[in-house]
Amino acid sequence: MRKLTYFIATTVDGFIGAPDGDADFIYSYVDQEFVEHLKAEYPETVSTPGRVQLGIEDAEPKHFDTVLMGRGTYETGLKQGVTSPYGHMREQYVVSRSLAEAPDPAVRLIEGDLVGAVRELKARDGLGIWLCGGADLAGQLIDEIDAFVVKTYPVLVGTGMPMSRAGFGVRPLELTGFTALGGGQVVTSYAVKR
Repeated sequence: MRKLTYFIATTVDGFIGAPDGDADFIYSYVDQEFVEHLKAEYPETVSTPGRVQLGIEDAEPKHFDTVLMGRGTYETGLKQGVTSPYGHMREQYVVSRSLAEAPDPAVRLIEGDLVGAVRELKARDGLGIWLCGGADLAGQLIDEIDAFVVKTYPVLVGTGMPMSRAGFGVRPLELTGFTALGGGQVVTSYAVKR
C-alpha cells in the first residue's frame, strides 16, 4: 500500500500562504543550502522547469512518483504557462470541481469521490503519493494522510492560509526525521500514529 505524504512549506506559525493564498514571500527564504537539500533528498518535488534550471532533469524520484494538488496550487503554474508542472512524475492529479477538462493530457482531474480516488491510488504499485497542496485539500484528506514532511521557514506572518482546514482534532504524530539548515529552515518528517 502506497502512502500519501503531505509535503509542504510553512511559516513558523503554520501558514502556507498569505490570506489570498499567495506564497511568493516564502521564496526569499530559499537559499542555496536549502536547494541542495531538496535536490539531494526530494528531487521529484522540484517542478519540471525548475529541474531543468537546476540541472537535475534526469534525477530519479526518491519518495514519490505521483503528485496530487488542488486547483489553486495547479493554477499557480498555469498563470506562468506551465500546464504540466510535474511532467517528470508518473502521474499528476488535480482535484477540481470547476475545471471542465485538464489543460494538459499529462494531467488528470479528480472531480468526484476524492477519498475513494486517493484510496485507489494508494492501492496501486509504485512510490508514494505527494499531496502538494493546499489547505482545503489537506483538510478533506486529513484521515488519508500517512505522513508529513514540513519545510518550516524562519518567518512569522500572523495570519494567512493554514496548513490544513481540517478543523480541530487530536491527531498524534511520530517524529521520523529532522534536518536543520544554516539559513534557519527546518525540515521535519512525521508518521501518523494509527
